[in-house]
Amino acid sequence: AAPLRLRTLAYIRWAAVIGQALAVVGVHFGLGLELPLMPALSVIAASALLNLLTSLGQPARVWLSDRSAAVFLAYDILQLSALLFLTGGLTNPFALLMLAPVTISATMLPRRVTVVLCALAVAAVTLLIEFHLPLPWGPGGFAFPARFEFGVWTALVLGIVFFAAYAGRVAGESQAMSQALAATEQTLAR
Repeated sequence: AAPLRLRTLAYIRWAAVIGQALAVVGVHFGLGLELPLMPALSVIAASALLNLLTSLGQPARVWLSDRSAAVFLAYDILQLSALLFLTGGLTNPFALLMLAPVTISATMLPRRVTVVLCALAVAAVTLLIEFHLPLPWGPGGFAFPARFEFGVWTALVLGIVFFAAYAGRVAGESQAMSQALAATEQTLAR
C-alpha cells in the first residue's frame, strides 16, 4: 500500500461537492422535481466545511496515515449515504458513486482497510433499500418494483467487492513491479 496525500483526497472531495451540488440544484430547478433542497444542500455543505477545516493550515504535502485516510473515505461513504437517503436511495442513479471510496482505498490502502470500507459501503447500500425518501416524480408518483431495487442492490454489492478486489490486485501487481525494478536498479548500481 502507498500513502495518500491529504491534498489528493481533498481535490476528490471538492469534485464530489461541486458535482453533488450541481446535481441536486439541477434536478430541483432544472427538472422541477421537489427534492428536500435544504437538507440535501446541508449534507453537501458539511462536506465542503469539513474539507476546508482539514485543509486549512496543512502543508501541501501532508501524507495521511492509513487510519486517517480510512476515516476520510468512511466519511465520504456516510455522506453519500445521507445524500442518497434524501434523494431516492438506490433508485437514484448516482448510487453508483458508492464504488468510488472503496476503489480509492483498494488502490492505495492496505487490504484490511479496504475490507472495512467495503463492509461499511455494503451496510450503507443495504440500509438504503429500506430507508430512504422517495424520488419526487411529480403528480401520480412512480414506484420502482422491489425486484428492481434488489437488482440495484445486488449490482452495487457485487460492484463494491469486484472493484475493490480488481483494483487492489492491479495496484498490488504494479507495486510489486515497481519494487522489483527498484531492486534491479539497486543491484545494477552496486
